[in-house]
Amino acid sequence: MNRLLLAVYPEPYRSRQGEELLGCLAEAYPGRSWPPPRELAALVRGGVQARARAVAADAARPWWLDGIHLTALALAALALVPYLQDVWHWALRIDPGMHAIAFRFSGWYPWAQGPGTKTRLLPYGLLPLVCLIALLRGRAWIALPAAAAMIYAGATFADTTYFGDEGKVGMGYYGLGAPITAHDLALSGVLGAACAVLAAYRPGRLRRHSYGWLAPVALAMFLAGGLHVLAISPAFQRGLFAVEVAALLAAWVATAATGDYRWLIPVAAFAFVRTQAIVDRPHWFMASLPDLIVLLLLIAPLPALAIAAQRRQGRALPG
Repeated sequence: MNRLLLAVYPEPYRSRQGEELLGCLAEAYPGRSWPPPRELAALVRGGVQARARAVAADAARPWWLDGIHLTALALAALALVPYLQDVWHWALRIDPGMHAIAFRFSGWYPWAQGPGTKTRLLPYGLLPLVCLIALLRGRAWIALPAAAAMIYAGATFADTTYFGDEGKVGMGYYGLGAPITAHDLALSGVLGAACAVLAAYRPGRLRRHSYGWLAPVALAMFLAGGLHVLAISPAFQRGLFAVEVAALLAAWVATAATGDYRWLIPVAAFAFVRTQAIVDRPHWFMASLPDLIVLLLLIAPLPALAIAAQRRQGRALPG
């Protein structure tokens, strides 16, 4: 199981020092498949720092372009989360029955129609999924139409659309703040703007990520769809909360290690989208945490990352 820890580190590091690291772990903790929690946290932090340094050292593209790319990836993933179950059920032709997210099953085929539902061509969740996959592979020209369709679907959600009402009027996952659904144009609008910038500015220079980054997405779809974990399930809400906090901590570690501002851009966009949902629907706010704590978790990372980058750059300057 220790080999799973190597995935946190970039490939060049694994090639040079992977076996040495595994040998040290086996010698220090004989008979254990995982190191103690403190050592595990240190190894994960080291992997994030190594990846961050490798990204910052890559001069093939400006830092702000990479920051916008990270922003689009984060927002596409955030937009996909409420509809993981719907996409999983549609792809495998599964009738969710009573496990549906506040809507009834309308079938896999475009002409299928269930009681009390509108006919739809495709589930709405396919749009952010296509956007996410295209952005992972650096294909902003594919992600841009998907983001534009998300904006159109959100602006016309009260009317008949190609996506019907399935997955659009149901509750979204809360995570850090109020739920975000398809008609929240702040999310789809910022995502569309980011994709437009990426598509306009030399798309061939975008970073291409491995398809392996889709493994967590597939796992999340299995948890939501295969195990029927509902959108309003406390387990999935707590899980998303933990993922979002972990991502904010990873951005801070990367910024503190490199002094690079690129990770400030997705954190700022994430804070804006989440805060907008809270302001727009304060009565839908997640009541399991005080609103002040969540707002601090959203806003505090911005100055924290800026200060961390400035201090790192100050230490790098010759005395």
